[in-house]
Amino acid sequence: MAVVRANSRALTSRVGVARLFAIVLACAAFSLVASTEDYDGTYGTWCMFTWCFCFAVTVLIVLLELLELYPKLPLSWDDFTSAFSMLAALMIFTTSVVYPSVFISSPCRSNKCVRQAVATAMSCLCFLAYALEVGLTRAKPGDISSFLSTVPGLLKVFEAYVACLIFSLLDDVSSEAGLQWCVAVYAICFVITLLIIIMTIGRCLAYMPCPLEKMLVGYNALALVMYLTATILWPLYSFHKRSRPSSCGVNCWWNRHLGVTFLTIFNFLAYLVDLVYSTKMVFLTVPS
Repeated sequence: MAVVRANSRALTSRVGVARLFAIVLACAAFSLVASTEDYDGTYGTWCMFTWCFCFAVTVLIVLLELLELYPKLPLSWDDFTSAFSMLAALMIFTTSVVYPSVFISSPCRSNKCVRQAVATAMSCLCFLAYALEVGLTRAKPGDISSFLSTVPGLLKVFEAYVACLIFSLLDDVSSEAGLQWCVAVYAICFVITLLIIIMTIGRCLAYMPCPLEKMLVGYNALALVMYLTATILWPLYSFHKRSRPSSCGVNCWWNRHLGVTFLTIFNFLAYLVDLVYSTKMVFLTVPS
């Protein structure tokens, strides 16, 4: 008869406590918003999905570690949990900004508005819990046994997520070559970065026929140059001789294109830091 052992450290360790806080806070956030019955539309659906998704996956992670079932999974557990905690922190942060800006009106006096405000506060605390988990699981300098827990690995998750946000803001892009090139840059870099993340979690990178570390440095340099061109061309072609409309709401093309501009800059800076760190890890780290 099989005996199931419980690993109490899954709940009592610092990472375990951070995950428990994240579970409770995410549950409180989506429960409060559900009680208001006001989460319609694209932004409301996104916020509810974020809280529910992070809640469900974190519960699954805690259960797998509590029952010590994760070693049986065909994946790198440390890479998976590091990537998810970073992704959850980014998703919850975005939701904590989007939800109050769209659904909370001023002045906030009704009972419904108070619940929305408390849900926003729970969401912000949930972000801090996931950020704490990222900090606790981040690899120490010189340790590359779990790539996605290193700074370059965490930046890969950030780069892929920012690219997803860019795609969500892209509307009908004109046929101008400059804008088409920018979209190609976002798509190519996103696909390659996502493949790196998936192959790392799936333990497939060891089968690459070329030196992985140097290949990543080369890719980061190429992505940096591509994003540099997009950083210049996107605002140049998007706003040239096109002023902001007088009545420009949340979904106005001008606001969306401005958002893409800032997100492009963020990803450019992320690839720059990624290149610096990965170059340092590959060429400047002295083996112990």
